[in-house]
Amino acid sequence: MDNSEIRKDLHHVEIAPVVSSFKKEHYRKETVWHRDWKLSFPPSFREVAFYDAANSDTHRADIFTPSGYTIEFQNSPITLAELNSREAFYPNLIWVLNGKKFKGFKILKHLPDVDDPKLKDYEFCHSDHLSMVRKTEVMQGIPNPKILNFYHPELQGVKFTSNLYSFCWKQPHSVWYLATAKIIVDLGGHFLYELKQRKQLNGNYPYLEMLKRKNFIDWHTPPEV
Repeated sequence: MDNSEIRKDLHHVEIAPVVSSFKKEHYRKETVWHRDWKLSFPPSFREVAFYDAANSDTHRADIFTPSGYTIEFQNSPITLAELNSREAFYPNLIWVLNGKKFKGFKILKHLPDVDDPKLKDYEFCHSDHLSMVRKTEVMQGIPNPKILNFYHPELQGVKFTSNLYSFCWKQPHSVWYLATAKIIVDLGGHFLYELKQRKQLNGNYPYLEMLKRKNFIDWHTPPEV
């Protein structure tokens, strides 16, 4: 994708040159986590500035790739207003969150494929224990639907994946559940976790999909032509 295509994608903004003095000042205020992430990408991808003519404001993307993706590294909670503002501004936004700062966050168990046709008539329970309820009972409004674990005859034989996980988050930053852009959680190490949600009648069920950190960086760093 060339610059003209990028301009077309970001039709509501104008690309402006990054001011070097700003970059130096900004780097001094950054956390090591934030800076290390940006250094994983080529210099030309970092701190790309866009001028928002409608609001007479300048936005600076942590990373903006040649394919038109914006990657924002978030080390601390943000307000819903800020979330909505950035997601409205950048059409192809990816959030990378510092999960090491999350309180009460723990990966639990492997999950089956949440889109497995065998599970279409069931909904995951919102608890630390991996279990499901029948969708018909949810639709009927039964106060305490029967809880089924994966040893139950109706669920026996459902295969589990190696890359999908349940998790608990005792003190969640609930604004992230309202995001429309892709969310990647960094817990340290060689793996990242994409925060996803399965749509359910009893409330969307959040879960994690594991991916390699190196693959994530490689996907957004095309080889030089």
